[in-house]
Amino acid sequence: MKKLLFMTLVALNSQYLFAQKKPNVIIIYADDLGYGDLGCYGATKVRTPNIDRLAKEGLRFTNGHTTSATCTPSRFALLTGKYPWRKAGTGVLPGNAVMIIPTDKPSLATVMKKGGYQTALVGKWHLGLGDGNEIDWNGSIKPGPNEVGFDYSFCFPATADRVPTVFVENHTVLGLDKNDPIEVNYQQKVGNDPTGKEHPELLKMKSSPDHGHDNTIVNGIGRIGYMKGGNKARWTDEELAYAFTERAERFIEENRQKPFFLYFALSDIHVPRMPATVFKGKSGLGYRGDAILQMDWTVGRITQKLRDLGIDKNTLIIFSSDNGPVLDDGYQDEAVTLQNGHQPAGPLRGGKYSAFEGGTRVPWIVSWPGVVKAGQTSDALMCQVDLFASFAKLTGQALGEDDAPDSFNMLDALLGRTPKGRSWLVLQGGSLSLVQGNFKYITPSKGKKLMELVNIEPGNDEMPQLYDLGKDIGEKDNIAAQYPEKVKEMAAELQRLKTAAKTR
Repeated sequence: MKKLLFMTLVALNSQYLFAQKKPNVIIIYADDLGYGDLGCYGATKVRTPNIDRLAKEGLRFTNGHTTSATCTPSRFALLTGKYPWRKAGTGVLPGNAVMIIPTDKPSLATVMKKGGYQTALVGKWHLGLGDGNEIDWNGSIKPGPNEVGFDYSFCFPATADRVPTVFVENHTVLGLDKNDPIEVNYQQKVGNDPTGKEHPELLKMKSSPDHGHDNTIVNGIGRIGYMKGGNKARWTDEELAYAFTERAERFIEENRQKPFFLYFALSDIHVPRMPATVFKGKSGLGYRGDAILQMDWTVGRITQKLRDLGIDKNTLIIFSSDNGPVLDDGYQDEAVTLQNGHQPAGPLRGGKYSAFEGGTRVPWIVSWPGVVKAGQTSDALMCQVDLFASFAKLTGQALGEDDAPDSFNMLDALLGRTPKGRSWLVLQGGSLSLVQGNFKYITPSKGKKLMELVNIEPGNDEMPQLYDLGKDIGEKDNIAAQYPEKVKEMAAELQRLKTAAKTR
C-alpha cells in the first residue's frame, strides 16, 4: 500500500513538473501608452519603477510595433494574426458592435488552449459581442471571448468612455438586477439618465467640444452612446484598475500549478482618465500622469503575485500597448496644461491615429527570468501580429495554411536569441505605410478633421513620403523627391501586399 501511494505521488509530481516545463504566458496590454511614457524609454517626468524593473530584468525593444494606430484594429491583429485592414468593420467599434473575431477560425487564445494552457481575458475587450442581432444585455451574451478560446473572461465591452459601463463575466453582466434591465442605443437617447449635453453642471470631468462625450452621464462623466437601466451593475471609473487586477491575480492563483495564458488588457491610460483616489495628483502631470502611476502599480501587483507564488521564473511576460499616445482625447483632464515637458511619444513624430511612428511604435518589453537574458536592448523590427505564429512555435504547433495569414514566427527575436526581426512591415495609421529596413514609405492621402481635434499630426500628405528611420527617427526629412525609384518600388510592393490574400 505504501509503495502504491509512493508511486502515485511520484507520478502526480512528474505530471506537474512536465506541465510546468511550459512557461506561463502573460500579455499585459496597455491602452494609449506612448513610446516615451516610461522611465525605461527615457521619461523623466513620471516614475514607472515596476515596468522599468521588467525591462531591467529582461529585453526592451526599441522598434516594436502594433499593426495600427488605434485600438480595435490592433487588438484584432493580435488575436487573429491578420492585418485588420483586410477585413471590413475593424475600425474603432461602438459598445454594442457585433463581434469581429471569427469563431470558426483559430485565434491566439485557441492556439494556447490547444497547447495545453488555461486561458483568460481580463480587461478591455473592444472587439464586439454577439452574432449581429441586437445584444440582450440582460441575458446570455454570445458569442464573446469564451467562444474564441478564452476559458474565462472578465471584461468591459468596449472602452471606458462608451456605454454600457458594466462588467461582463463570461456570458453575463456582473451584478445585474433583472428588475432594472439594460438598454443601449448609439443613435438616440433611451431612458431618463441625464446627458452631458443637457446637464454639463453634473459633470465632474468636463468633455472637450466635438468629441461626442456628451451622451449618458455615468459616475459624473459623459459617455459616447446612451444607456438606461443596470444601475446596480454600473462600475465606477476609480475601481477599474482594482477590479481587473483582482480578477487577474485570482486567475493566476487558481492556475498556479498548471500552464496558463493571461491576456490582461488594461484600461489605463485610455480616457476618461479617472484613477483611484490614492493616485490622484501624485504625478504632477494631471490625471494622465496619475493613470500611468496606476498602470505601473497594476504591473507591480501582477509581478509580485508571481514571485509570491514562486512561478515568476517560469512565466513569460510581454508588456506593450495597443497604439501610441494622445493627450486631449475628449476630456479636459489637464493632460495638456500639466504636460510639464513630458513627451509621450519620446523622439517620435505623431501619436494615436497617426501614420507617423508615434502611432504604432510602442513600448515592448519581454521578461522571462533565466531564459531571456537580463538587461538587453534590441532594435529588431517587431510587430504584435507575429505573436500568433510565435506562440504556436512556443507550444510546438504547426499553423494551418490559412491560419494567421500575416503572422510570422519571431520567437527567437522575441526571446533575445537573435537581433534580427522582420525585414518589412505594413502599418496602418492615417494611411497605410510600408517599412523596409530603415526606409518607410507612407501612401499619399488627405488629412482628417479628427487629427485637428486631438492635436496630433496625422502623417497624411497628398504627396508620397519617404523617410530613412535609421537617420531620421522623428520623420522630419521627407526624402521621396531624392529617391523616386525607391518610392515607386515600395509603392508597388505595398500594393502587392494589399491585394495578396496573405503574406505568411
